[in-house]
Amino acid sequence: MYSDVFCRVYNELGWNAYPEVFGQRLLQWLQQKELSPKTALDIGCGTGVLCRILDESGISARGMDLSEGMIAIARTESPHIPYDVGDMTTYCPAEAFDLVTCTGDALNHIHDLCDVARIFQNVYSYTAPGGYFLFDMLRREEATAGEPFEVDFDGDLRVWFQLTQPEEGRIDLTVRVFQYGQPQLEEVIREKVHDQRVICDLLRSAGFTVESCTDRLLPEHNGSTTWYVVAKKT
Repeated sequence: MYSDVFCRVYNELGWNAYPEVFGQRLLQWLQQKELSPKTALDIGCGTGVLCRILDESGISARGMDLSEGMIAIARTESPHIPYDVGDMTTYCPAEAFDLVTCTGDALNHIHDLCDVARIFQNVYSYTAPGGYFLFDMLRREEATAGEPFEVDFDGDLRVWFQLTQPEEGRIDLTVRVFQYGQPQLEEVIREKVHDQRVICDLLRSAGFTVESCTDRLLPEHNGSTTWYVVAKKT
């Protein structure tokens, strides 16, 4: 679970850029598919950026995240949108949703495939008939180590990042926060890269029809190092 300091860094350092771009592409995707969902749930919603984009487009949105710090920011930014603190492996709302999303490689935080399977079974239970489950996952091409880099935060805070690959199929992001030159926080975010064929098989076992697993959500966009997976509850 992310610390309050990390949530602040996440929210104010520009990491919301991905859900902002993805949200606009998702709206384009819905238009191209001629889909008009009335309700949507974003699991692993972070600070609620995608929920706000869906809400502004006229879709009744809800968000859920494990991090209380992320949800606190989401509730502050959009208090009219319902947000839940919950664990994807056990979260099962009573309401069914026309669209369920899980982005920003949130599922790569789940290392055990048994837990991934449980999440897919849960999502199937609260996806409305004919509804869609759309998520992204890191590809192996993205799980590469890199040189550390630093960012000056707000004058007194300095943030240090480094991506490492301690073993095949895993990537760790180490974040260190310094205030007035003194260390305040070290957080390691560990992600697992799963084989897309296994992921698709788990979706089918849960009852979904896998419509696509591709490196681009829209045909006109360049491919990326992320898999976009589209599953339907038929």
